[in-house]
Amino acid sequence: MSTVWRTLKVSVEELRLETTLKCGQSFRWKVSGENEWSCAFKGRLITLRQTIATDIDYRTYFSPNVSSSKINHELDKLHEFLIDYFQLNTVNLRECYTKWSKADKHFARIALKFKGIRILRQDPIENLFCFICSTNNNINRISQMVEKLCRQYGEKIYTLNGEDYFDFPILEKLTSPNVVDELRKLGFGYRAKYIAQTAKYMCENFSDGEVWLLSLRNLSYKEAHAALLKLSGVGPKVADCVCLMSLDKHNAIPVDTHVWQIAQKEYGFNAKIKGASNSLTTRNYAAVGDHLREIFGEYSGWAHSVLFTSDLRPFEDRSTSARESNSISSTTTMITEKRQIKISQEINSNIVREKSLNNNNNKRRRS
Repeated sequence: MSTVWRTLKVSVEELRLETTLKCGQSFRWKVSGENEWSCAFKGRLITLRQTIATDIDYRTYFSPNVSSSKINHELDKLHEFLIDYFQLNTVNLRECYTKWSKADKHFARIALKFKGIRILRQDPIENLFCFICSTNNNINRISQMVEKLCRQYGEKIYTLNGEDYFDFPILEKLTSPNVVDELRKLGFGYRAKYIAQTAKYMCENFSDGEVWLLSLRNLSYKEAHAALLKLSGVGPKVADCVCLMSLDKHNAIPVDTHVWQIAQKEYGFNAKIKGASNSLTTRNYAAVGDHLREIFGEYSGWAHSVLFTSDLRPFEDRSTSARESNSISSTTTMITEKRQIKISQEINSNIVREKSLNNNNNKRRRS
């Protein structure tokens, strides 16, 4: 049984679901209807709905015998969860876009076509293991892997329109002796070992692995990043993804091939680094992150996400449209400037002509 829709008051400038949920931050949201997305979190299925010109509607699902008071209580908790998950009380995105557009011409060119991209504040366990799956991978394949992981080890939460939704597995489920073999059979390859080793390390070294991960929110960016690098299958990029998307490190900047290509094309790398390689070396990784932090400031990780999204294949039509709009705008400006010059020249020519006529008339009068 589904609840009635409730509304989350937020504009598309502050949050656009269609982009935010598809840009490679979370891999478990599924399209469940027209302008609707659904995902299972901590024992409940959530459905969100948004059209281009509306606020966001949300609802969840219960068995028929649940009391109305419990439903209302759960809906209130869900409202709080969504505010936190989308960080709606943390960042004024419209103000950030204005600031970033003033600071960077490339951002200004794409901003109008990529509004409302927020950084999700995700569960650190889910975020960590999803991005361990991301190594040398694309968004579609990561999503497929994460779905298999949830079906294999997660709890089934609800069936909606014939589609089963599973929770993300608890840490202990990923430490069983057969995990590596099972995941390899499911197509995880070398990542299977990373997942098992990291789960085992966290369970053996901390009384509660999830609590330990959450405690990294209280550390500095560098301290949290260094702690994550101790985990199997976690390099600088994965550590930055977890820092940015679940540990409140808003200036963490994951640099992958997309971001590296953007840095070369739009920000002059490798010209900025004497003797730099064309490949994404450790040195280039650090240099790109530092450069973007210098441009975009405190929430540079959020700005980076907009740049990253604009380079993704599913959004090519918007990127092309942004480039065309910019080209048309530039062309229009040039035409306007030429017209203004021509008008100015005509006015000056008329002034000269009038002066010449006046002088001739004066000469005739004198004679």
